[in-house]
Amino acid sequence: MAEITIRAVEDAADRKAFVDFAFSHNRSDPNWVPPLKTEVHGLIDPRTNPWFEHAEARLFLAERDGEIVGRISAQVDQLVQQHMGAGIGQWGMLEAVDEEVAHALLHRAESWLRGRDMTRSMGPFSLSIWDEPGLLVKGHDHPPTVMMGHNRPEYEGWVARCGYGGVKDLYTYDVPVDVPFPPIVERIVASGEKNPRIRIRKVNKSRFEEEAELLLGILNDAWSDNWGFIPLTEAEIAYAGKKLKPIVFEDLIRVAEVDGEPVAFMMTLPDLNEFTRDLNGRLFPFGWAKLLWRLRRPKAKAMRVPLMGVVKRLQASRLASQLAFMLVEFIRRDAVVAYGTKRGEFGWILEDNGPMRSMADALEAKINKVYRIYEKAL
Repeated sequence: MAEITIRAVEDAADRKAFVDFAFSHNRSDPNWVPPLKTEVHGLIDPRTNPWFEHAEARLFLAERDGEIVGRISAQVDQLVQQHMGAGIGQWGMLEAVDEEVAHALLHRAESWLRGRDMTRSMGPFSLSIWDEPGLLVKGHDHPPTVMMGHNRPEYEGWVARCGYGGVKDLYTYDVPVDVPFPPIVERIVASGEKNPRIRIRKVNKSRFEEEAELLLGILNDAWSDNWGFIPLTEAEIAYAGKKLKPIVFEDLIRVAEVDGEPVAFMMTLPDLNEFTRDLNGRLFPFGWAKLLWRLRRPKAKAMRVPLMGVVKRLQASRLASQLAFMLVEFIRRDAVVAYGTKRGEFGWILEDNGPMRSMADALEAKINKVYRIYEKAL
């Protein structure tokens, strides 16, 4: 077999090749959903993504006989060093036609990380834990929901045989929402509705920036003790808000207040993959118009809950559980009536996040996908 060469991405043509390879490589997979290319280009461009204000990344392409046969990213994030541990470098965005190519790419990423004094290689992260973390190891038989990744089943073995061991699993849970939740959940919600101290309100999109800052402030507090947590910077909060604003629907994002103080929230998104799958990653010339039209009155079979949080001081309390169930139920009602939704997906959820997993069990939700984070000493 011809020799594999690995080269760094240097210019716009290389970046285009890096993005486009995922499309050509995964075209035959019926469960791979093409991302919007503008979003991927924005993610990897230091001029647009504020993640690069505290991190650096290098993109690599693999070639064989002059043909691109793989890609990978390698990155060092100063916030990861502060919050997860010194010496942790990361990789992600792996795509490869075979195991030989995958190993060559991983070794090149590791070499780059060693050159920056990293002692551990962890991944995949594309590019951070807030984007698409983890390698899909269970659930290849159905497409992912919005903002979740998908990869070929054989990648699991390739990564393991390159010396990586699993360090953390991330779960997504599937639950039918077009039927009432179990009676115990209904009783908890009904009790909360009678409590005058509790108010569950919709977000106000006319005050979007203020609301986004509120939600992400709760998130940074609520998730601060979670494994892998990296706080969002002010610039990243603004960037995320700008991207999310077109797909925010007021009745799908709720804030829980106790005695007038916001203490919890839940964000739900229609599964945009249902609306973008046939665009093949392109918004122009007609994809943008199609997407805007579909978002005017979206009917989504599935919804995803990507973010949910209760302030730390209330966690592990009965009130926290009650607020969480109320948020879920209030949004469920509107999702079914207004959007025709049949199923919901929660996640990702850390394998050792007992309270969230207990909540999923109470809702009789089932794990439908598992994403794995791997680690290797350098």
